[in-house]
Amino acid sequence: MGFAFLGRDIAVDLGTANTLVYVRKKGIVLDEPSVVAINLHTGKMMAVGKAAREMIGRTPPHVTTLRPLRDGVIADLEAAERMLRHFIQLAHPNRYLAKPRVVVAVPSGTTSVEQRAVKEAAYEAGARRVELIEEPMAAAIGAGLNIGETTGNMVVDIGGGTTEVAIVSMGGVVVSKSVRVGGDELDEAIVGHVKKQHSLLLGERTAEHIKLTLGTTGSGGDDTTIPIRGRDLVTGLPKTATISRAEVREAIEDQVQTIVDAVQTTLDQCPAELAGDLLDNGVVLTGGGSLLDGLPDRLREAIGMPIHVVDEPLHSVVLGAGRCVEQFDEMRDAFLPETRR
Repeated sequence: MGFAFLGRDIAVDLGTANTLVYVRKKGIVLDEPSVVAINLHTGKMMAVGKAAREMIGRTPPHVTTLRPLRDGVIADLEAAERMLRHFIQLAHPNRYLAKPRVVVAVPSGTTSVEQRAVKEAAYEAGARRVELIEEPMAAAIGAGLNIGETTGNMVVDIGGGTTEVAIVSMGGVVVSKSVRVGGDELDEAIVGHVKKQHSLLLGERTAEHIKLTLGTTGSGGDDTTIPIRGRDLVTGLPKTATISRAEVREAIEDQVQTIVDAVQTTLDQCPAELAGDLLDNGVVLTGGGSLLDGLPDRLREAIGMPIHVVDEPLHSVVLGAGRCVEQFDEMRDAFLPETRR
């Protein structure tokens, strides 16, 4: 191995649903659900990532599964720190070598307190230097946009907890809007709908399966149905029902409209000089939510501009942060300025 491993800098996309880690010169080395399982008796972390996600809804009372990030912000600081430390140590196992520089992508709406918390967690995990980058900026870089030019580009990043809409130009975010609607909200809407219409209580993993299988904003194939299992709210016993594509579309309509509204609001605030660029360049759609069937068409109709879904929507944020790690000094302008205490 020699000295090749020295200074293996790391980029982290600390997402509500998944955390991805990119190591310099190696690419993406880790993509795990942002979930931890903790034993309440001992306070020890029992599992992180996929193993912890498998435990959701299946644990005895003394074991709790947590998602440290909710709606794109850190809901449980201690759990987030432990999770981040675990993932960074997995990516950089040999702590006797030089400590890595770490770039962490955070939602554009994060407060200075939350930003400090993320930095502390990365320092705790053994970083020698920590820089933060806003997710829409990282997504724009990861999507291959040339953010340094004077032309405007618009990015819509629909993640697990938030939808980030930003217009970027000259290496900075000109206008941005962050709404706390993402994949999780769509799952919750499905859970609420099934509870109301079928008196059935679903687990969050079942809701996610329904979204991935039947989720759509378009009107095609409305008669497609799948069986769903949950607990009957009347008898308390397990029960099976069926749900159709049309029902799922109705269930998530409000959340989809919120995303469309956020895009329109951001466009309304766009400086006139950049508005012409956006008509030429269109809107780049990224994040897991961009895979929702019919969403690109729905946005295209609403704003009358071309919509481009990136090739790897789930990876664009971490790839953008990774590019900052590969070209640390050249990309320095993309980082968030230091927050004053």
